[in-house]
Amino acid sequence: MQQVGQFLPMILIIVVFYFFMIRPQMKKAKDHKKYVEELKKGDKVITTSGIHGKIVDMNDTTFLIDVDGGTKIRFEKSSISLEASRALNTPSVK
Repeated sequence: MQQVGQFLPMILIIVVFYFFMIRPQMKKAKDHKKYVEELKKGDKVITTSGIHGKIVDMNDTTFLIDVDGGTKIRFEKSSISLEASRALNTPSVK
C-alpha cells in the first residue's frame, strides 16, 4: 500500500497533463485535418504565414493558391491556418 502512495502523485500529474495538454492538442489537430480535407477549389484561405489567397488547384499534399492577379504559389496543406481561414469565410454581423 505504501508503494502505491508513493506513485499516486506521479499518476495524478500524468492524468492532469493528459486532460489539460495532450487531449486538447489532439482535438485541435483532428479539427484542422478535417477542415483541410473539406476545402475545395475556389475557397479563400489564409496560410500560417499570413498569405491570403484562393485555392485554384489541389493534390494529395499541397494546394496551389492564387495570391494576387494570377500569381500562384504552392503550399503544403498543413500550412493552412484553421482559425484565420474560418474567420475570413465567416460573414461578420454589423
